[in-house]
Amino acid sequence: MMPDFLRGLRAPYPDHGSGFWGKPTSTLNFCEEDYALSFYCAELCNTVTNGLFLWLGVGGIRNCLQESHANIFLLAYLGYIVVGLGSILFHATLKYPMQLVDELSMIYTTCLMMYASFSFSRSRAFSALLGVSLLTLAGSITVYYHITKDPVFHQVAYAALTATVVFRSMWVMERQVRPVLQRRDAEQSRRQMKTMWALVATGLTVFVAGFAIWNLDNIFCSQLRRLRRAMGLPWAVLLEGHAWWHLMTGLGGILSHCA
Repeated sequence: MMPDFLRGLRAPYPDHGSGFWGKPTSTLNFCEEDYALSFYCAELCNTVTNGLFLWLGVGGIRNCLQESHANIFLLAYLGYIVVGLGSILFHATLKYPMQLVDELSMIYTTCLMMYASFSFSRSRAFSALLGVSLLTLAGSITVYYHITKDPVFHQVAYAALTATVVFRSMWVMERQVRPVLQRRDAEQSRRQMKTMWALVATGLTVFVAGFAIWNLDNIFCSQLRRLRRAMGLPWAVLLEGHAWWHLMTGLGGILSHCA
């Protein structure tokens, strides 16, 4: 039962309908009801929550320029913005070309992050070989996914690339960052590394929790849709699992980058 003080703040949940972009052509659709909240945006909640990726990308670019970081890090943060814009276009239109922009930009941005992580302080020959290898990998994923249109393949490929970046970052923290900090001040190093590991662990926990919420959204979609209608607006938006995935992925990224 909804508390009495919330009943006065409740508006009926709109009916599902057609919208500005016409019939969806994407191979994926989500539990948010199409064009229920906006005639011009197929999935309003899933669209607006991508603003966090834009904010993260702009903040990262500003930091790169202020600290004079390598250009590859600048490209990686530009990738964040492309991912955010691609996801906005995908969820707003539910068109297959926009789906490819969204999903493939995730692959390309993660490949850029892999290059930045593995090429740092390495020789030009190694960096060139790594770049060619990653370009080949990204191209192969693109071709195979476009042919099969298998969302599971995309999710597995993205998860594998992301896991590689995460484990590489952990290795760098222990094998490269910790020794440098210890040479400066052993006690301060211990505190700094503890803080960094806490941020990484929190970021990964938030990321995995967001993924779990998205999967629950898929599994219990029919029940959640009925519950949203019972709750009405604006409270129903709190049950949009894929929107929470966007927010928690962005938050997990922020925490990891803080480390």
